Amino acid sequence: MFIYNAILVDRDGIRRGWIKTDGSSITETGTGDAPAGISGEKLDAGGAYIAPGLIDSHVHFREPGLEYKATIASESRAAAAGGITTVFDMPNTSPATTTVEALRAKNELGRNTSAVHYHAFFGATPGCMSELKKLRQGDTPGIKIFLGTSTGAMHAPAGSELDDVLRWCADNGLPAVVHAEDNNVIADNTAAAVARYGSREAVPVAEHHRIRSGEACLRSTAAAVEMALRTGAHLHIAHISTAREARELLGTGPTSGKQITAETTPMYLDPYLADEAHRSGLHKINPAIKTPDDAEELRKALADGRIDTIATDHAPHLLSEKQGGALTAASGAPSIQFAVPLLLSFLPLDLVVTRMSAGVADVFGRPGLGIPGLGNYGSLTPGAPADFTMISPVDPYTITDTDVISPCGWTPFAGRTLAHTAKAIIAK
Repeated sequence: MFIYNAILVDRDGIRRGWIKTDGSSITETGTGDAPAGISGEKLDAGGAYIAPGLIDSHVHFREPGLEYKATIASESRAAAAGGITTVFDMPNTSPATTTVEALRAKNELGRNTSAVHYHAFFGATPGCMSELKKLRQGDTPGIKIFLGTSTGAMHAPAGSELDDVLRWCADNGLPAVVHAEDNNVIADNTAAAVARYGSREAVPVAEHHRIRSGEACLRSTAAAVEMALRTGAHLHIAHISTAREARELLGTGPTSGKQITAETTPMYLDPYLADEAHRSGLHKINPAIKTPDDAEELRKALADGRIDTIATDHAPHLLSEKQGGALTAASGAPSIQFAVPLLLSFLPLDLVVTRMSAGVADVFGRPGLGIPGLGNYGSLTPGAPADFTMISPVDPYTITDTDVISPCGWTPFAGRTLAHTAKAIIAK
């Protein structure tokens, strides 16, 4: 394929140019007008931006066991419609992905049914060391550890066993990806809320960010960082949501050289959703969305390199499951289809592209037991994969639930007006 009349954007910057591929990899690139005499399949980008294929490194595609909410097939179609070319799927399905047999079966299902490139995380739970030792290169991009209990109620190993898991990660070159919330803080805040309102059912959804508080995040993330430094593991902190985590626990510098890396999501960065008046039960996620000050600091941390990746934490539920209060409504929201255009309403294009391509490659593409070739993502240079995201400025449009591809049929971004579209172009 030959792509021309494009504005190329990657870790090397933004420039007008063209790309030639052999169907699987980039073979040539250039700036300016297309050279004469090009034959074969051609794509006139029409002045749109062409980026390396964006990677969503944190999704919940609900299969196996929760197909009434979504499937790998349905959610991958939503991903492609939103410009995502590769996804990393989390292990809290039913059954959970906590054995190598389950992991390989899930990856095979993804290969057979996904519209985008698919990889599944392995979930670390008590007694997992014997399973970890069965992993082979290419089985998983990382080991997911739920230090705080969330949807699916997966429990982390504790004490010396958790140290053993982290040392295994260090020895085998796989990042330990942690959901960091302190269960004791959450339990104390829950008890106080129930006492105040009289029952679990009476606690309003507006209390969610006070129950799953900034202190719960900070305390757990600080403990995770200490464990990583003690064991030598590469720690990747999922869905950072607070300013204090970014200020106190994360460092700047090239992602590829860091021991502690971090991810955040569009819903934590969004200045609109940071205003509590704009949130409802549809926006109830774990960790909770915090304050305008938190969102502002997260955007700064993304720009200065303290936060390395953006991922959606896409997590569809039926609309009926989102009804109720802080302790009864399901946590999680579908977001992958509209995430890139939404991000471009408040972040620079090159920052979004870098954090969703090169940043992911630098976190998950290091030498070790992970997915071969991931380190080649993130640039539009010869040898890189021929996966692209086309981003087009368009006349403003308003998102509605009828636009949603996911079978859950709703989006937390309904009513928002955007000015870009994104779509995936995936190597065959």
